[in-house]
Amino acid sequence: MILRLVNIGDAKSLACHPAPTTHRQLNDEELANAGVSRDLIRLSVSIENIADIIADVSQALDKA
Repeated sequence: MILRLVNIGDAKSLACHPAPTTHRQLNDEELANAGVSRDLIRLSVSIENIADIIADVSQALDKA
């Protein structure tokens, strides 16, 4: 359900890895100053049913 995209302003839930995508131009010190770690995953939750979102995230974490 949660797509791996870098897309702002969408009506669906998204996940993105900021360090190599939206913040790729920053060095390690700049990333730290911005509060972005190399292992940070950003979830943007949208208008889907909350139970569906929780179930999707839970099953993904169970696989990790």
